[in-house]
This record gives sequence, C-alpha cells and structure tokens, in this order.
Amino acid sequence: MPHNFFGMRPIYIWQHKNWTDFQWDSSKIEKLLGEVRNIQGKVSGTFSMVGFETQSKTALEAMTQDVVMSSEIEGERLKADSVRSSLARHLGLDYAGLPESDHYIEGVVQVTIDAVTNCNKPLTAERLFDWHAALFPYGRSGAYRITVANWRQGDDAMLIVSGAMGKEKVHYRAPDSCQVPEEMEKFLAWINSDTQTDSILKAAVAHLWFVAIHPFDDGNGRLTRTITDLLLARSDKMQHRYYSLSAEIRNNRKEYYDILERTTCGKPEITEWLIWFLNCTKQAMEKSLEKVKTIVEKTKFWDIHKDTQLNERQRKIINMLWDEFFGKLTTSKWAKICKCSQDTALRDIHDLIEKGILKPSEASGRSKNYILAFLA
Repeated sequence: MPHNFFGMRPIYIWQHKNWTDFQWDSSKIEKLLGEVRNIQGKVSGTFSMVGFETQSKTALEAMTQDVVMSSEIEGERLKADSVRSSLARHLGLDYAGLPESDHYIEGVVQVTIDAVTNCNKPLTAERLFDWHAALFPYGRSGAYRITVANWRQGDDAMLIVSGAMGKEKVHYRAPDSCQVPEEMEKFLAWINSDTQTDSILKAAVAHLWFVAIHPFDDGNGRLTRTITDLLLARSDKMQHRYYSLSAEIRNNRKEYYDILERTTCGKPEITEWLIWFLNCTKQAMEKSLEKVKTIVEKTKFWDIHKDTQLNERQRKIINMLWDEFFGKLTTSKWAKICKCSQDTALRDIHDLIEKGILKPSEASGRSKNYILAFLA
C-alpha cells in the first residue's frame, strides 16, 4: 500500500516524505537540555563518592524498578523480588533469601542486562531478534501465536487501538509489514552512526522512531524503552543504571501515550515530544540524585557512629528513618515496630537523643514525634 493511501493526505508521521528527517526548534529545548546535562553530571559526581558495594546495590534497585515499571506500562505485573533476584544473580550480587525467578522474568532481565552492560556494542537486527525471543520464549502473546525473532509478517494492518470489542478507537497505524525491513535498516544505521545529535536527544529521537515503525507483532513498547536505556547508558558513560526512566513514564502514563499519539499522528516536527522526553528524564534523574545524596549522607552518618553503642532496635529504626519511613516516629510506633513495651521504646528514644542521633520534631503536635538530628 502506498505511503499516502492512494493519494490521500498524510495522516501518520511515516506517511510524510523523508519522514525520518526529524525537525525541531533547538531554541525551545536548549535550556532544558542543559539542565538535564547538569543533573546528569551531579548524579555521576555524587555517585563517585560512595563505594562499589553501595553503587551496585543502588543500581540493582534502579534496574529492578525499571524492569517492573516497563512491564507495568504494558499492563503486566512482575514480582519485584523475583526480578531483583534475577538481576542480582546476573550482576554477581548477593541474592540469598530472594525467591527464584521464572523463565519469563529471566528473559526480560537478560535483555535489560545486555542493553545496559553492553551499551557500546552495535545494535543490530540479530540483537533485537534475540531480545524479542527472550521476551516471548513460547512464541505466543497471551493466547495468540506471533512471529518471534523476526519483523512482523503478513498483510494485516498494525493498529494501536483501545476500547472494548466493537467500540475500538484507532490511535495509530504503523507502516505496513512489507516496509518494516527497509525502515529498520535505516533506523539501525542511524543508531550505530556517529551523528552530531546530542546523545540524550538521540535517545529521545530513537524512542519515537522505533515506536513509529512498530516492527514486531508484540513487545514494541518494552523494546522501545530498552533501546532508550541503551542509548542513555551510552550517554551517562556509566556501567549501571542509577535512575529509571520507565518508572517516570509509568507515573505519567496517560501523558506519555497522549504525546506519542499527537506526535506520530502529525508531521515530523518533534519539538513537543523532545520537551516531554527531556522533562521526564530530568524528573527521573532528580529523584535519583536525591536518593544518591541520601545514600552519601547515610554513609557519613554510620562512619561517625561506627563506634556508638546501639542496640538492635535502635539500629533497625535508624535505618528505617534513613530509607523509607512512613508517617511520624512516635513512642507507640517504635514499640509496635520493635515489638517492645512503650517504656522500652521511650528509653531507646531518650538514649538516642542524648547521643545526638534523634531530636524531637518542631512540628510535633499533641503526640510528640522524633526525627534524625543529622537531617535536621
């Protein structure tokens, strides 16, 4: 079928002549790109201040989140502990006590590991086919048999639809299957070339470009984000991932699909998409930077208090306050968490106040609560 559907005006981005000669207004993204680059440098610099073990554990959590959230974007829920177990094993980290992962999770994790740790290797059709086979080890998507480890085949249109059967809404129609090999050859040549495009912008363009082609029967969304992670890993020049773009996309899933639909159903002028992508990446990096700063501060704290006499209850609560403590720390909550009496909890708290570790919160109301003095 011709690109313009027998002479009709172009509807989708790929129907425009020379559609992959993407255009954007540099003046509208220059400042934002600089901000992203600045935060990227801060994350790298701050991480260099912690040891290898801490770096590895943080990367493990970020990559676990990335795998889980990328699947969740597609409506699929993976068990985080099983993903973490598989990642830890592949990264050579301790995974004692974590559950075994199934064959499918192993495949998803292997794809992620290969993309990130081998980010500087060429991205080829064969490599994409291997990734695709790992995502669909049984050759099926749900109840349906699909073409695996090859571009999609057949004459049926590749449509992105939503809604109940009989009331479907078509959001996008991808190029016909017969066009995919040529489109992907051009895409892969661009990915592997030394373009003058900024490496973060290259990740953004590649994300949109791959989505527009939709070269596989299924798994296009997950592979899009995998390719994006590969290119961001190249840009970061770091061996592991310390932020999760997929988690940020998941948090803004409706906006994500809306901006993709507007862009792929228009002309190849992609400024709006680049702005959205850069903002999303910036938010992911900012969250990572805050986590890294907390890790550095926590490391300093324990260096200061390495010889301080603390019981197991106190160590448990202190670590919870450094990590993720929900709500306010009160005497009754301490007693409940540590399964001790309120008198014991109060003695523990007063001991930590005397040692300069805890202090009463100035925001305390009728019920006194406590915070880490180190963070005050």
